[in-house]
Amino acid sequence: MTIPASILDALSRADASWRPLLLDGLDAMQTATPGYLAQLADDIYLPTEQRLFAAFALPLDHVRYVLVGEGPYPREDSATGVCFMDGAVGSLWSNEEGGGLSKPVNKATSLRNFMKMLLVADGQLTLADTGGAAMAAISTVARGGGGTHIQTLAEMQQKLTGQGFLLLNASLVFRSHVPPVKDAKAWLPFFETVMAGLAAKAPTRPTMILWGKIAELLKKLPVMKEFPQITAEHPYNLSFIGNPDMHALFQPMCLLQGK
Repeated sequence: MTIPASILDALSRADASWRPLLLDGLDAMQTATPGYLAQLADDIYLPTEQRLFAAFALPLDHVRYVLVGEGPYPREDSATGVCFMDGAVGSLWSNEEGGGLSKPVNKATSLRNFMKMLLVADGQLTLADTGGAAMAAISTVARGGGGTHIQTLAEMQQKLTGQGFLLLNASLVFRSHVPPVKDAKAWLPFFETVMAGLAAKAPTRPTMILWGKIAELLKKLPVMKEFPQITAEHPYNLSFIGNPDMHALFQPMCLLQGK
């Protein structure tokens, strides 16, 4: 069965180093679930604008970490094809008096908790006090013009990709009428094939960072034995803010540090 043209066209968003592996992954999906991609091509799904493979813009030989989330945000303006990067978020910080994080960040619960986790790991917040007043004080400093903090989510994405993060979702699509776990299972052959290629071709074996229950499905794949792994609850859980494994991973990276 031929892979639909609209799916193939989306490969243009991926770096050339990934495209043979992505085609192999799509072929594996066709074999495992004939008709799935054809059905998907005729359906309405997120992300839009041919961003299905946008996460693979990072060249394969730059990958040091594969951060796996659950799936795209269930909102068109938020789903970018890149795990955790909410397209509706511009500024990270509120410009309102007494504000902390911006309203779009607070709306994206996972991103809000990720930001707070980074601030706790960096010693700017204490785990006992991550509330409004503490966040407002940090926001005032961040917006002060001294370059102490990054200002936008786009800068955050640049920082992560600069550290070698492939920001990938377990399911590359979201459909409002399909349970996310069903789509995630359909993408498992794709993920296994592509990650096997990454294990074979990467100069250094990347570390897998798995967030949430759907991402944990991937641990059952034989290819995952090829990678070191760090698992955590999904960031929409408040407990993520205090996760010591996440602190140890991200603290040295100084992701919130400005120029």
